[in-house]
Amino acid sequence: MRNIVIDELKRTPIDEQRIEIVERKGIGHPDTICDGIMNEVSIALSKEYIKRFGAVMHHNIDKSLLVAGEVERRFGGGIVKVPMLLVFGDRATYEVGNVSVPVKEIAIETAKKWIRENLRFVDPEKHMKYQVELKRGSAELTDIFKRKGKILGANDTSAAVGYAPMTKTERIVLETERYLNSKKFKKEFPMSGEDIKVMGYRKNSDLNMTICMAFVDKFIDSEETYFKKKKEILEVINAFVKEKTDFKRISISLNTLDKKGRGMGGMYLTVLGTSADDADCGQVGRGNRVNGIIPLNRPVSSEAAAGKNPVSHVGKVYNVLTYKMADRIYKEVPGIREVYVWLLSQIGKPIDQPTIAATQIVMKKNKTIDGISKQVKKIIDDELAHINDFCNELINGRISIF
Repeated sequence: MRNIVIDELKRTPIDEQRIEIVERKGIGHPDTICDGIMNEVSIALSKEYIKRFGAVMHHNIDKSLLVAGEVERRFGGGIVKVPMLLVFGDRATYEVGNVSVPVKEIAIETAKKWIRENLRFVDPEKHMKYQVELKRGSAELTDIFKRKGKILGANDTSAAVGYAPMTKTERIVLETERYLNSKKFKKEFPMSGEDIKVMGYRKNSDLNMTICMAFVDKFIDSEETYFKKKKEILEVINAFVKEKTDFKRISISLNTLDKKGRGMGGMYLTVLGTSADDADCGQVGRGNRVNGIIPLNRPVSSEAAAGKNPVSHVGKVYNVLTYKMADRIYKEVPGIREVYVWLLSQIGKPIDQPTIAATQIVMKKNKTIDGISKQVKKIIDDELAHINDFCNELINGRISIF
């Protein structure tokens, strides 16, 4: 019997509260670059471990630092003077018995592949250096993977929380960044770099969005061209947001630090389309939560899911699973306005047996949790009973975590 608790949460839904703030860091933001690469390294290692040993071995690739480089920005195209440095940190399994695993090589090649696929102007051979600081795991944590049983024990005592549904503010912040980094948009505006941040602020039914977008200097031949393209892009963003939402008033700002007449100091120009080329470092866990946004009005886990192993590290497994549970509960159980799911692990205990699985539900008007508790418990119990299937989805990279 699992310890599952269902409570009714008496509060105003986020959508109906006066103030809401939501952030999204785009694919080229230094923090997102770290999340994306380290999670792909975990996926690549997991597949290699399964290939060689029939199971995922101990690893956590969730400590990473992207050190900014140094460039000289110029109209028509600048130069990279000092490349960026990507540091891979934490733990991995290098051998089982007499069989070795080329961890360092897998990490670096996976990083280069991710860069080629996601950052148009970054050459992973010329613009990035790599430092692998992945050490062997502790004896006790490594031993978890040697113990018998179909379900591994949790490698940490930790908690996670997920929720559903997204508010319309959360959705438009997420959708706007994805649109601005879409192939269609980049084809129309190639000077738009991948480093895009969207900050949404809703007051009652009014939406204010501040967008930071790195421009690529090779496409800009003058200050006049920069501000002309910026105006065109802002008009397109306004049209997109207005088409996708029904807010009463919408106000959108783009690159608000800009100032005409200041030359390079008054324009957000980059050489490679990311501020990591010169201005900003990155780190795993400082960016989007596993549902793709940073929702400041919501409870969120402090764990960084990216790079953690997908079979025993509850910082990844529970972090993502709580959102899946919440989404399923919201869609399948009638009368729910909002739902929050909490999972707490105890180190060493099977991950399908959390210390507690707690659900807090905001019901629609004139509805109560009487009569739905059994259905909610059944969904949570079913998800935990099939946790191995869920872990396989994580192993194969089928679930986005940022």
